[in-house]
Amino acid sequence: MKKKAVSILLTMAMTAAALSGCGSTGASADSAQSTENAEETSTGDTASDESEGGAYKVAVVKQMDHASLDEIANAVCEELDQLAQENGVTIEYEVYSGQGDQSVLNQIGTQVIADGVDVVIPIATLAAQVMAVCAEDTQTPVVYAAISDPESAKMTGIDYVTGTSDALNTEFILDMMLAQNPDVQNVGLLYSLSEANSEKPIAEAKAYLDEKGIAYEEMTGNTNDEVIAAASALIADGVDAVFTPTDNVIMAAELAIYEDLAEAGIPHYTGADSFVRNGAFATCGVNYTDLGHETADLAYEAMTSGMDGMEDYYLMDGGIITVNTETAETLGADYSVFYDMGEVVEVTTTEE
Repeated sequence: MKKKAVSILLTMAMTAAALSGCGSTGASADSAQSTENAEETSTGDTASDESEGGAYKVAVVKQMDHASLDEIANAVCEELDQLAQENGVTIEYEVYSGQGDQSVLNQIGTQVIADGVDVVIPIATLAAQVMAVCAEDTQTPVVYAAISDPESAKMTGIDYVTGTSDALNTEFILDMMLAQNPDVQNVGLLYSLSEANSEKPIAEAKAYLDEKGIAYEEMTGNTNDEVIAAASALIADGVDAVFTPTDNVIMAAELAIYEDLAEAGIPHYTGADSFVRNGAFATCGVNYTDLGHETADLAYEAMTSGMDGMEDYYLMDGGIITVNTETAETLGADYSVFYDMGEVVEVTTTEE
C-alpha cells in the first residue's frame, strides 16, 4: 500500500517541460480556454430523495482524442451512470480532452480543481502526471486509467493517487509474431519518444529480439506526419513485421499508416485492440471497456469512502488476442496459430 508523502515536483521531474499555474484559481484566459475542451457534461441518475445519497462532481480528462482513450472514457461514464443509479446518488461529470498538449492539460487541471470536483479521472500517463500536480494542494483524489508502467511514470507512493494499469505483455506479443511467421529476420520498432508508456516495452522488445538473434530497426515520430514518415521508412527498408506498444501518438496515426503497411505485406503488432480496430494486424492485451469500468469503480470508492487502504495501482488482466480479419486478408496472413495461444476476437477496421 501507498501511504508515503512524496513531493509532486519530484514526481513530475521526468516530464518534457515544466508546468506552471496549477495553483491558480482566479479567472483567466487559460481557464476560459480549458472550458472549451470540455466534450461532454452529464448527470447520472438521481434518487428522488437526494438526502438518501449525495451529489458528486467528476472530471474525466483524456490525454488526447483517439479510439483507445475514447473507449475508456465512454466506459468510465457508463459506469458512473450505473453507480449513480445503484447507489441513489447524483454524479455529474464532464469529459475533457487535453489534445496531446501539456499546457492544455495544465489549464484543464487548474480549472477542475478550482471547480471543486470530488475526483479527477485522467486517462493515460501524461494526463495523470499533470492532474496529480494540479491536485497537490487540495489533495483531491486522482484515479487514473491506463498507465502502462506506474513506477517508471513516478505515479506511486502518492497518498491521493491510485488507478488502473494496462501493463503490456511484450514477450507474448512477440511470441505471436514468431508463431505466425517463424522466418522473421528484421523487426521495425515504431513508437514515440514523448510517450512514457513506450519506454519499458520497447526496452523489453529489444532484449527479446537480441536474445533471439533477430535484427531490429527503430523509427520514432511525435506527430502524425512524423509517424507516417517513420512507417514509410520501415516499409522502404523491408522489415518483416512492426511492433508498437500502447503508444498514444502512434495510435492517433494508425488510420494513416495501416493500409501502406498491410499492402507492403508487413503485419503491425500493437499494444491495444483499438490499434487493431483502426487497421493494425494483431495484439494481445487489456479490454479497455473493462478497464474503464474498473477505474470508475475505484473513483467512486475514493470519493465516497476515501483513499485509505487503496493500493498504489491495480493491474488489469489481459490475455485477449484481437485480430483484424480485413488486414489479415490483405497481408495473406494465416492467424489460425493464435487459437492455440488464447482467446481470439476477430474485428474489422472501424475508422473512429
